[in-house]
Amino acid sequence: MTGATVLAALGAGTALAEGKATAYEGKPVRIGQGTAHTVIRTGADGAVAAIGLSFTEGTLEALPVAAPGTNPRFAYVLQMPTKGPKTVVDHVVIDWESVGHPPPQVYDVPHFDFHFYLVSRDEVSKVRFNGPNDSGDPAQQPPAELMPAGYVLPPGTAVPRMGAHAINPAAPEFQKQPFTTTFIYGYYKKRLTFVEPMATLEFLKSKLSFSAAVPRPARYAKAGAYPSSYSIGYDGERKVYEVTLGDLR
Repeated sequence: MTGATVLAALGAGTALAEGKATAYEGKPVRIGQGTAHTVIRTGADGAVAAIGLSFTEGTLEALPVAAPGTNPRFAYVLQMPTKGPKTVVDHVVIDWESVGHPPPQVYDVPHFDFHFYLVSRDEVSKVRFNGPNDSGDPAQQPPAELMPAGYVLPPGTAVPRMGAHAINPAAPEFQKQPFTTTFIYGYYKKRLTFVEPMATLEFLKSKLSFSAAVPRPARYAKAGAYPSSYSIGYDGERKVYEVTLGDLR
């Protein structure tokens, strides 16, 4: 039985053991013409092996499109499984960016931002900025040891009720290559508050598989296991997509 088959057999908030592995699912949320839910997988020792999202093929269909002059972002909040071990992730928000977002000619195409928040929804609701350039304020810049090597927190990336976004200037989309997938770190008042895989609608519909290492900071302010890799995949048999944070340590 494949990992995707295990997930498909689960009910919301339940667990299913297959040999040495156990998977736990969160409550499904309606998106487009499909549903999405969180997933936690553990190994034989009970330790968390992966944290992720699973969503059906219909999720990419009949998505909302913002009217001119309105907020082009549509947010869907997903709770973590009620059973199984706790992780550093408090909740997940899938942001459907119907027309993309800045910077222009980089992320201004329809895509999904998968925010894995390390803080509560109440804390996220209190994230405030005077403007997008607040991310360049020294009050927002985290200590070097809390930033992955090569990442920077540039002005223009502060988003209220979310955080300031640290990017990797060496990522393909900043090297004049088309944006398909990437990985962002999010901060507020110098504290890491979320990790964020991103993927374009076009890439997801291609049903290609992708995985990459995740650069890690020297230390984390919140104790726990954090990803060393992330992956995006599609199971044609089950018609299910998965976005996974893996190699936790």
